[in-house]
Amino acid sequence: MPTSLPYRVNTQTGAVIDYSFTLHPQTRSATDVARLLSSLLETLDREIRIGGNSGNGDVLQALAMALAVRASMIHAPRELTARLASDLLRDALSAAAEARHAGPSPGHA
Repeated sequence: MPTSLPYRVNTQTGAVIDYSFTLHPQTRSATDVARLLSSLLETLDREIRIGGNSGNGDVLQALAMALAVRASMIHAPRELTARLASDLLRDALSAAAEARHAGPSPGHA
């Protein structure tokens, strides 16, 4: 099983961002993780285009809420799922901080 997931995003502004996400040791399928991530991002892009008035803070808030809802749906002790969600988010944000950007400058939150 791979320990990292390379991922490239081409933004609406023409920027290209390359990530290297660390995968959790119990990841079952890096392919499924990549597919789900792409699907989530495509859905977000589509909904933002349709709504037209969503700010970056609105999007981040909705994603944080979705993470909390999904974590609470897991049949496990709440402390365990909260810690797992927090750890996964921390690792993903660390990967984002190390991502390589090319093209136009990233926007502001």
